[in-house]
Amino acid sequence: MRIFGWLAILVAVIGLSGCGDPKFRKYRGPEVTQIQVHKADRRMYLLHHDKVLKAYDIALGFAPEGHKQFEGDGKTPEGAYTISHKNPNSKFHLSLRIDYPNANDIAFAEAQGKKPGGDIFIHGGPTRPVSRRDWTEGCVALTDREMEVVYSMVKPGTPIYILP
Repeated sequence: MRIFGWLAILVAVIGLSGCGDPKFRKYRGPEVTQIQVHKADRRMYLLHHDKVLKAYDIALGFAPEGHKQFEGDGKTPEGAYTISHKNPNSKFHLSLRIDYPNANDIAFAEAQGKKPGGDIFIHGGPTRPVSRRDWTEGCVALTDREMEVVYSMVKPGTPIYILP
């Protein structure tokens, strides 16, 4: 009887070990060669060269018009950046860090006697209800489920072009 008890436990452990965390999806399609964010349209596109693989509605910083210049301004940066790394432990489900600020962003802010800000990410949804479309501190936000797909598709080093 003991052998059957141990066997049942072993089968359960092996079965559960294959489940993994459902937020970490697998992607086996074409490489995402660039990301485009169109701020005015509130749309983000994942592209393989010139072919759109996925398109998403997005939320931006709480003051979305114009380029992010200073810490706390609520703007989402504009320009050419890169995805620097993945954050599996984000407080916003999952996230991809955008390498803002670059040298020009830092120099501009310092010339004004201010800090450029940082910690700009593409991330999942809010952890609390929000009452407006653009609610982030300057990030690009998706739903958690959409972020799971994006996280699976995008690798660090991917260029991101954030357009007005």
